[in-house]
Amino acid sequence: MPLRTRAELALLGVAIIWGTTFVLVKNALEQVSTFLFLSMRFSVAALALFVLYRKAVRRDRMWPAVMAGGLLFIAYVFQTAGLETTTASKSAFLTGLSIPMVPLLSSLVYHNRPRAFEVAGILVATLGMGLMTLPPGRFDLSRGDFLSLLCAVAFALHIVVVGHYSSMIGFETLAVVQIGTAAILGWGTFRFAEHVRFEPTFAVWSAVLVCGIFATAVAFGTQAWAQQYTSATRAALIYSLEPVVAWVTSYLLLGEKLSQRAVFGAFLILGGILMVELKRGKGKEHQSDTESAAAS
Repeated sequence: MPLRTRAELALLGVAIIWGTTFVLVKNALEQVSTFLFLSMRFSVAALALFVLYRKAVRRDRMWPAVMAGGLLFIAYVFQTAGLETTTASKSAFLTGLSIPMVPLLSSLVYHNRPRAFEVAGILVATLGMGLMTLPPGRFDLSRGDFLSLLCAVAFALHIVVVGHYSSMIGFETLAVVQIGTAAILGWGTFRFAEHVRFEPTFAVWSAVLVCGIFATAVAFGTQAWAQQYTSATRAALIYSLEPVVAWVTSYLLLGEKLSQRAVFGAFLILGGILMVELKRGKGKEHQSDTESAAAS
């Protein structure tokens, strides 16, 4: 199996992990405040990654990873705060709007344009998200929805930064330092940013451990490795599956239902991904080659 295919399958696994944890986080936030939960989650992940990669961390190339960690913390603050006042599935869909933002940001970094079929796939997936998220006939966003949109901007920037620097500074350094930075930012701000709540229940501790180990340490360690071998645009498109997974999980566990219009939107997201995958074929390598060259 080609290395790029393995990397993109790994990113698919990351999208599935992230999509299935929306419900877990939403339930935990009923008993723990946002910043404290993030601080605990990132601390668990930072410890796990440090134990795994401590010998490979390069202290002379840490600043790009610090920047990535800052963006990651900002994104999760907006996402987790948004979950307090919107549904898990809707938060996931709005967060997924980072997908159409990534090609634009990538073109600014690499001074080129993504291929036409990639743009078409992204537009189809974005249309699907609109059908799933926005009420028919009106554009109505709650406070939680707006925070989720801000999260999408931060995540888009994070994807581009990770893709640009992962091979330059080493994915181990990127994974450890960015999560450590997010943990430090969390502990430094949680007492000032909110009214602290904490109920040491099984739901809270299980969410901290599952999200810390799987949805943070495993997911972002995998992302840092995999984005060396594919483009930021393709990575973002793969991540568009996250809201579909979140909806399935919300439906199975919380009974959240979607209209026929929204279900059609979910199929458009899948169609946008398939459009890009089926078009790739055996021809000339796409944008990732340019990005890999720029990063080396």
